[in-house]
Amino acid sequence: MDARAGGPARPDDARAALAGLAAGAVTVGVGALLAVLAGPSSDPLVAVGAAFVDATPGWLKDWAVVAFGTADKIALGVGEVLVLAVLAAAAGVLARRRWAWGAVVVVALGGLAALAATTRPDAGLLAPVPALVGAGAGLWALRTLLRRLPGSASSPTAPGDEVAGHRSGRRTFLQATVLVAAAGVVGTVVGRVAATGARGAQAVRASLRLPAPARPAPVPPGAVDVGVEGVAPWATPPDDFYRIDTALVVPQVDPARWRLRVHGMVEQEVEIGWDELLASDLVEAWVTLACVSNPVGGDLVGNQRWLGLPVRELLARAVPTADADMVLSRSVDGFTASTPIEALTDDRDALLAIAMDGEPLPPEHGFPVRMVVPGLYGYVSATKWVTDLEVTRFDRAEAYWTARGWSERGPVKTQSRIEVPRPGDAVGSGDVVVAGTAWAQHRGVERVQVRVDQGPWQDADLAAAAGVDTWRQWRWTWQDAAAGEHLLAVRAWDPKGPQTGVPAGAVPDGASGYDTLLVRVA
Repeated sequence: MDARAGGPARPDDARAALAGLAAGAVTVGVGALLAVLAGPSSDPLVAVGAAFVDATPGWLKDWAVVAFGTADKIALGVGEVLVLAVLAAAAGVLARRRWAWGAVVVVALGGLAALAATTRPDAGLLAPVPALVGAGAGLWALRTLLRRLPGSASSPTAPGDEVAGHRSGRRTFLQATVLVAAAGVVGTVVGRVAATGARGAQAVRASLRLPAPARPAPVPPGAVDVGVEGVAPWATPPDDFYRIDTALVVPQVDPARWRLRVHGMVEQEVEIGWDELLASDLVEAWVTLACVSNPVGGDLVGNQRWLGLPVRELLARAVPTADADMVLSRSVDGFTASTPIEALTDDRDALLAIAMDGEPLPPEHGFPVRMVVPGLYGYVSATKWVTDLEVTRFDRAEAYWTARGWSERGPVKTQSRIEVPRPGDAVGSGDVVVAGTAWAQHRGVERVQVRVDQGPWQDADLAAAAGVDTWRQWRWTWQDAAAGEHLLAVRAWDPKGPQTGVPAGAVPDGASGYDTLLVRVA
């Protein structure tokens, strides 16, 4: 009897599930190939993943960052593929029993991906095409493979040759399944590679010559490093700089086409292009950036030398109205951040940055232009791939993460961390070196203290300061450390006093509390 009619099932569910997986691979592969023409955000996996990120509540995003750190996008991608694999296998099993049931699952998934693609900020008329055509290809592949299942109406099981036919049909089915799945995987890889190669942003970046800054960054004092092995470098290498954003696919923006518009509550709109930006009086500044999701003692913080145009100069040309109190920055991928206007118009080095560490911005850090604002967490200031600045008010506009429960203004909290010794390190009795980093952007770290086992706070030695917008290293010698378990804690001081020791999670305005380390002294 035909397996599609729901009769006795000689083809088993495991093989039908394999057929579903292969068909799912074809769906994804065809979608990735067509996304080369329709735009990277129309790739079905990318579109669905981005829609999921947009719908993620603050607590779940915070958990993901704590659990996976900068690998959060990889974790999301793996999870998405696993979910798709389960659904594809289920579609195969359902289709074996009754074709319409499996087809409904495939069509529903394709429709969901198409809808997600149309909601992306850069969606064009072709945005839903990759998902819809991919779903059609997946249906065809599933139907073709199920017809090759041993025992189906079209498989080679003639009377008298049933056993041989069953073996031959099983072999034919497995071969066809492997070929179909391989085609889907190859299509996905080729599509992703072609999509990257089709956009020339990286090639332009490689050939770009940066202009000399009108105001170079001061050379940091040699004593900014405490000289303790294991403490994070004072200047974070770009390859090690943390990356937290909502972009599943790094936008590839051609500088020749890049333009920034300043509008809203201003006396006159201003637009600036790439050539004009390069010809401006650019400045360099050392600035430490931090993510609001950084847990106490975490590593979602870094310090670098940035080159860019002060935002205040563009705003001065636009002349904001007196009642404006916020600038809503917008990325090419639709992300928005709400920055207090005073942080962009005062004397701090709030930049439209084009370079870090003397090189053009890496694509994943915002090439060609991003915002860098000292003293504010990145979710309200560090918009990458920025293309729009709307001068407005907090009571009139809401940004991406503030709409999801995070605070409006996001000033960086004074924080410190212990980096040496590390958890699990063997520590001998006697004098023990304890060291780490502290930061209080746009206020400056004035003091760091360490205590042992709830004892008195003791002053640590501070490395030289390179400005109020950068972090500072510190070291402290724990004299005559006694054998046994001891709890170390650290706190930093800014001009207003010591950091708070009250524990708080990242939501809604950044974690707080003392970084502690349980040390066993041998």
